[in-house]
Amino acid sequence: MSTLAAERIVREREPKRLFEITDRMVAALQRGGADISQLGVPAPPEEDDVELWEDVAIPQAHARALAWRNSMKTADHDDYLKWRFSDLDDYQRPQALSGWLDSLVEAKKKKARPSTMHFIVSGNIGSGKTTAVAALGNEASNRGLLVRFVQHSTYLAWRRPDGGPDDLSRYQIRKRHVEDPDLLILDELCGEMDGVQTEFVRRETTDLVGSRLASGRPTVFSTNLKRDGIKTVLGERLLSRIEDRAYLAKVVGPDRRTPRKSLDW
Repeated sequence: MSTLAAERIVREREPKRLFEITDRMVAALQRGGADISQLGVPAPPEEDDVELWEDVAIPQAHARALAWRNSMKTADHDDYLKWRFSDLDDYQRPQALSGWLDSLVEAKKKKARPSTMHFIVSGNIGSGKTTAVAALGNEASNRGLLVRFVQHSTYLAWRRPDGGPDDLSRYQIRKRHVEDPDLLILDELCGEMDGVQTEFVRRETTDLVGSRLASGRPTVFSTNLKRDGIKTVLGERLLSRIEDRAYLAKVVGPDRRTPRKSLDW
């Protein structure tokens, strides 16, 4: 090749080969939260203060964090993404939540089944239960776990024919919430179902709880119902499965939704 011809070739301007992954493409995929390790591209070194186990790459952790944020946004709970354990009051049980999260991460590192599979957060309306479990989800997501948040009634609605958001099928809804997450936060267990005893509710909830137990994937439940209220909806047998290997944290505090000054109606 002549010197003149060589000078005309600018590598950056040359057409790329079909299916070649460029640095610009990798950067765009990373910004979108994609796991580029699935493309066979080595992850570039990054400075991150997240505590991960060996088999989780930084890009994969970013993709999982995006999945968590999206599930919170779908639930219209964007404002809960700011909460951390350090923001909780003592009655919201931050130490118990933190200790359980440590056990989940340790079990994940060892590829073992957590000793406590369920964490039940109970309390009155407005006591701060959702804030507490959202803080747990935020902390768990920061540590590389794939976490999803969904209200019990919402999940059931999505599992009905043509009930899923964004044209997701019933199978995709189940996979997203039952099969995939390392940790599922099921908010408002049996909420708005007082006295409901339909076969559909029990069948779908039994499938969710039983499948996650069988695969060793932990679940958080929050509820403002007493045990008898949940038993009325789900039945004694399913409730006993939820209570088995579970930790109960009662959140007893003031109603945060009560206005500071009484309204004169």
